[in-house]
Amino acid sequence: MELTGAQILVHFLEDEGVEHIWGYPGGAALPIYDALDTDAKELKHILVRHEQAAVHAADGYARSTGKPGVVLVTSGPGATNTVTGIATAYMDSVPMVVFTGQVPTSLIGLDAFQEVDTVGITRPIVKHNFLVKDVKDLAITLKKAFYIATTGRPGPVVVDIPKDVQNATSTYVYPQEVELRSYLPVTKGHSGQIKKAVELMLSAERPIFYTGGGVVLGDASAELIELVKSLGYPITQTLMGLGAFPAQDPQNLGMLGMHGTYEANLAMHHCDVLIAIGSRFDDRVTGNIEKFCPTAKIIHVDIDPASISKNVIVDVPIVGPVKQVVAEMNQHLAKLEKGGNKEAVDAWWAQIAEWREMNCLKFDESGTKIKPQAAVKAVWEVTNGDAYVTSDVGQHQMFAAQYYTFEKPRRWINSGGLGTMGFGLPAAMGVQMALPDATVVCITGEGSIQMNIQELSTCLQYGLPIKIVSLNNGYLGMVRQWQEFFYDRRYSMSYMDSLPDFVKLAESYGHVGVRIDNPKTMRQQLEEAFALKDRLVFIDIVTDPQENVYPMIPAGAGQNEMILV
Repeated sequence: MELTGAQILVHFLEDEGVEHIWGYPGGAALPIYDALDTDAKELKHILVRHEQAAVHAADGYARSTGKPGVVLVTSGPGATNTVTGIATAYMDSVPMVVFTGQVPTSLIGLDAFQEVDTVGITRPIVKHNFLVKDVKDLAITLKKAFYIATTGRPGPVVVDIPKDVQNATSTYVYPQEVELRSYLPVTKGHSGQIKKAVELMLSAERPIFYTGGGVVLGDASAELIELVKSLGYPITQTLMGLGAFPAQDPQNLGMLGMHGTYEANLAMHHCDVLIAIGSRFDDRVTGNIEKFCPTAKIIHVDIDPASISKNVIVDVPIVGPVKQVVAEMNQHLAKLEKGGNKEAVDAWWAQIAEWREMNCLKFDESGTKIKPQAAVKAVWEVTNGDAYVTSDVGQHQMFAAQYYTFEKPRRWINSGGLGTMGFGLPAAMGVQMALPDATVVCITGEGSIQMNIQELSTCLQYGLPIKIVSLNNGYLGMVRQWQEFFYDRRYSMSYMDSLPDFVKLAESYGHVGVRIDNPKTMRQQLEEAFALKDRLVFIDIVTDPQENVYPMIPAGAGQNEMILV
């Protein structure tokens, strides 16, 4: 077919199986928007109110489904507004393709109206990017973009398309396959290393599994559960890995790291064999690298060779897809006499049981103020622990991670690596659009929600019945907590003393607003709010402003140096 570049993009997306594209129009992207109107059959465009929200929504869509998120914006400020969302996806390895309009090729470099160097600006925060200069290269470039975004370690890819390329014509044939000589993602782990890792696991006396977001992204939850159950070892997860192993299983020690559990962090510190799968030894996990796991032999499984021994030197590196590698580990174990150091591992579990008795997540529910922990627990109860939960960043994010116990993967969707305020609501839109029958909850704070609150308009337009739970303590809570601990209670710019009436604000957008300020009525009010299945409800919960997130590992401390109260 002889098509314009804009039409080629639309036809390609449908041939590629893309169902949703998130975006905001502008002059340099108008040919594509016109083609969406005339040529799209199944492809649905969702109009956001800010380009950053488009990327976060595509991000939430991708994390909840495993499919790549797709974004379309115009040049200049349209492109620059996507930067935070692209960086968020890059840090958390989310598959995504972002299309940006660009000024005509003849004007590139001449400071034309709404021109920016999109390729240059985004280069540090993408897996790859392209500037398409010839319409004849467009289809194969699009195929390359999706292939790169979704294979190996996933990530965002930007395709910058000048306006004259969108208007030029060429013959379109959907490219079924693509081959890149410079990009050969690993598809299988080294069998010798896998066998060596299994032998080391079986020799362990104080073992622990440490798993991360790679298990979720790699759809390796079933294989991980089989491995952990067959060995009978304890497991802990990163913030990004929650849900890959059932939270309430007795082998699960909970989240580790800066705000992880006492038992998880101490088990990490004292272990002799650490089995790291799909995790990257982030600083919020390790604490002080010099004090990290001082007696452990370390096995590390990761799809990205650049992540191996990047932060922590490991003893048995395995580069490969976690699903395949863990499945092969299970095969090796099935062939072996189970053996292992049962007596030593039993003693290890006895020690862990003592640490668990600390009950580090207990909190005082007495008094007239609502505790944020109690609010999250109540949301878990009302949703039967079966919601898709997005969050913004701060204390509410940590409370959600600690007290909404996730039993399944892809249910916990948050900005882990970049820590992006404003992520929660648009990410929830992406989840709700992908899964219209699911219960979708955005747990946020009164500071974060205001960063993309205009997306309440998008939610109304598309009938997205998200439940927004704002833990409103009147502060930028995590900033206030750090100022309390490390800045002698000098609360510089952390107090939000000019907050809107969120109930009236939600109502002005055409939604339902609820304010909860009494712990005695909280459960009933939440049940009433969640019973409104077809309406977005903004639930403004007034919480204790002095409550902090515990446990906490201070900056520069080791995993065994937690603040507990």
